[in-house]
Amino acid sequence: MTARYQDLGNGIYCIDTDLYRPHMAACYLVREGDAVAFVDTGTYHTIPLLIAVLADLGLGVEHVRYVIPTHVHLDHAGGAGELMARCPQAQLIVHPKGAPHMIDPSRLQAGATAVYGEEGFAKDYGKLIPIPEARVTLAQDGHTVDLNGRILTFYDTPGHANHHGCIWDERSAYCFTGDTFGISYREFDTAKGVWMFAPTTPVAFSPDEWLVSLDKLQALQPAAMLLTHYGRVTDVPLLMETLRKSISKLSEIALALRGTPQDRVAQLREQIMQYWLEEIAAHGCNLSERDSRELLAVDSELNAQGLDVWLQRLDKVKHR
Repeated sequence: MTARYQDLGNGIYCIDTDLYRPHMAACYLVREGDAVAFVDTGTYHTIPLLIAVLADLGLGVEHVRYVIPTHVHLDHAGGAGELMARCPQAQLIVHPKGAPHMIDPSRLQAGATAVYGEEGFAKDYGKLIPIPEARVTLAQDGHTVDLNGRILTFYDTPGHANHHGCIWDERSAYCFTGDTFGISYREFDTAKGVWMFAPTTPVAFSPDEWLVSLDKLQALQPAAMLLTHYGRVTDVPLLMETLRKSISKLSEIALALRGTPQDRVAQLREQIMQYWLEEIAAHGCNLSERDSRELLAVDSELNAQGLDVWLQRLDKVKHR
């Protein structure tokens, strides 16, 4: 495999993790002199690509100081164990709620295998490698790491996941946002700019907490957001409002189906897709409905499952 990556300037590189299709998922390399940090890792299958990018930059695994997954969903952190195994000088920086799954990923692997099947899991995600506890640093809100004098700050940002953090790079005024600043695929870009939606993936969607997390990011006044799905986006104030509206609209769709437990995931999936198709059309996108549905199929399924879990959680609280 040949690594596809883009130099974003300021010593930051966006690397395509080669998950499902080109420009679907990314991770990032931050370089300061001869020291490197990776933000997100992709899957086990991605790691040879990351090593290839290091080589292209005249660096080796011994130059990697930090591996920082924004959260432990497998498209973001599935390759963390393998990358740590190859990078002897690196320390994993991770949210305290995600750390146990990096140290012992057996539950993550069992859960994902139950969903995708053994063959599907192996094809898309490979395997999960445990990370020695001594090489794991728990990142509380405001935790900083020093990359050759370049300070990266970890902010606790629940909403998409309760083990999610975003990383602020003051040098560039860029924020590495994982999924907290939404999903924006380049195929939907138009003359109006980028189109964005909120990922309500299982199992910890929390709209109120998410909006607070966005307030925290907005206060940083970032010049750009670096998304895992996908790449660098600017015009942050406008996109901030777009994302807030998406969180609210998806919550409304779910709440309208709260008393309809039978076939609810299927109904959620189709209503989410219809909402997105209307949004895409209004945005001026000229992709066919078939192509749009294909590009968004995985996300509509995951969003529907996540909203269904959220409704189940609301009902449990109601009946306590």
